[in-house]
Amino acid sequence: MNHPRLILCLTLVFLVGLVLACGICLPVTSPLAITEAAATDETKGLTATGTHPQTECFYDKWSLWVGGTHLRGANVYQRRVYPELDGPTFTGPGPVGPPYTQEDLNRLAALGANYVNVSHPGLFTETPPYILDQGIQHNLDNLLDMIANADMFAVISFRTGPGRSEFTFMIEDVGDWFDESYFNDSVWLEQAAQDAWAAMWRYTAERYRSNSIVVGYDLMVEPNSNDAWLDIWDPEVFYATYAGTLYDWNQFYPHISTAIREVDADTPILVGGMAYSAVAWLPYVQPTVDTRTVYTVHQYEPFRYTHQGWDNLRFTYPGAFDTDWDGIDDEFHRAWLDDLLCTLDAFAAAHGVPLAVNEFGVMRWEPGAAEFMDGQMDLFEQRGLNYALWLWEVSWPEYAQEVDAFNFRHGPDPHNHADVASSDLIDVIVEHWARNTIRPSSMPAAMICLPIVLNAGPLLHRREC
Repeated sequence: MNHPRLILCLTLVFLVGLVLACGICLPVTSPLAITEAAATDETKGLTATGTHPQTECFYDKWSLWVGGTHLRGANVYQRRVYPELDGPTFTGPGPVGPPYTQEDLNRLAALGANYVNVSHPGLFTETPPYILDQGIQHNLDNLLDMIANADMFAVISFRTGPGRSEFTFMIEDVGDWFDESYFNDSVWLEQAAQDAWAAMWRYTAERYRSNSIVVGYDLMVEPNSNDAWLDIWDPEVFYATYAGTLYDWNQFYPHISTAIREVDADTPILVGGMAYSAVAWLPYVQPTVDTRTVYTVHQYEPFRYTHQGWDNLRFTYPGAFDTDWDGIDDEFHRAWLDDLLCTLDAFAAAHGVPLAVNEFGVMRWEPGAAEFMDGQMDLFEQRGLNYALWLWEVSWPEYAQEVDAFNFRHGPDPHNHADVASSDLIDVIVEHWARNTIRPSSMPAAMICLPIVLNAGPLLHRREC
C-alpha cells in the first residue's frame, strides 16, 4: 500500500472524529454562520412524519435571524373570500384571495427579495368547532410551493383563526361595506378559542416543520384586544387593568409557543406585541424561555404621514408636524426614526433576543416616501434586523386596479393603477433588496451536524435610549 495515501486516510479519519467529538465547524460555502446541515431532497416535503431532534442534519433556520440582516423582502396578503361582499370576480374564485400567480412571486424574487412574509388566514375555522379548513390549507400549500419555486424563504403569519375574523382589521368600516355579523374577535373572550388557536399552530408546525423554505411561524398578525374590545391605547393603562386576563397576549401566546415546540423544536417563532405590534408596545411584551423566538414590530409611525389620503397631503418627509398627537410640532426626519427604533435597541439589550420588522411601509404617493423608506431601511440594516415591507401586491386585474395604496410598483401618481417603469421609491426598495446574498438554493447541500446557536448576540448598532 502507498504509505502517503495511508497517512492521508488516517489523518482524515482523525479530523472527522475530532469534529464529531468536539463540535468543530467545517468550512462551508455559505454567507451565514450556519450551524446545522441542509435538508436532503427526501426531507424537503410539505408534511412531516416526525419531530426533528436538535441534531437533525438541516441548515439551522435560526441563523437567518441572528448576526446581521439576512432576509429582505415583502408581505403577501390574502384573506377569506366572501362572495356576498366581494362579488364573483373581485378577489378571485376563492376560497382565499386575491390570487397570487407564480409570475407574481418570480417578479418579486427578480427584484432581489429573498423573503416573503405570508400574511394568510389560519388553517382552522373561525367559529366552533374549530376544525381544519381544507381549502385554506390547500391555498397555503400552493403559495409556499410558488415561493419555493421562486427561490425565496417564507414566514407563515396567521391573520385569522379560531375566534378571529379578517374584519378585526377593519373595525372602523363596520356598517360601511359589511355589517357587525362579520366581526368576530371572541378569541379575546373565550378560553376555548385560545386553546383552539394553540391547537391550530401545533397542527401547522407539524405539517410544515420539514419544509426547508419555511423559516418562521408568526403566531398572530397584530394582536389587538386593546382596540377590538377596550379602546385602550396606553399600554400602562391596559396592563394595569387587564394583565393576566384573556385580553392579555402575554398570557396567551406562550401557550401557542409551547404547543409548537411539542412537535417542532427548531423552526423560529415570531411574536409581536399588542396594539397591532406597534413599536411603543414592544417594551410590554414578556419574552418566554424559548431560545428560538424572534420578537417583531410593525412600523407605520407616524400614521399621520404614512397613511395620508392622496387628496389631503399635508405632511412631508422630512418635515415638521405633530407626529404624536400631543399638540406640539416635532421635527420629522431620520433622527426621529432613529429615536423611535431606540425602543428596539433597549428591548434587545434587556432580554438578549433578536428582533425583526415584518411589516412596515408608506402609501406610495406620500411626499418624500422614497427618502422615508431609504432612511428607515438603512436604520434596520444598521441594527441587523430582517425586514419585510407592506406590500407586494397581486397582478389580479380587478383587485390590482382598485386596491393599490401600498403598491409601490404603481408609482407616486394616485390616478395611475398600472406598473411604472421606474420611480424613486422603486429604486430605493430594489437597492436595499440587492443586498441579499442568500436564498434557499444557496444553502449548503451537506454539513456536519453541530450544536445550535441559541443566543442572539448584540445588535449591530445600538443606541443608548
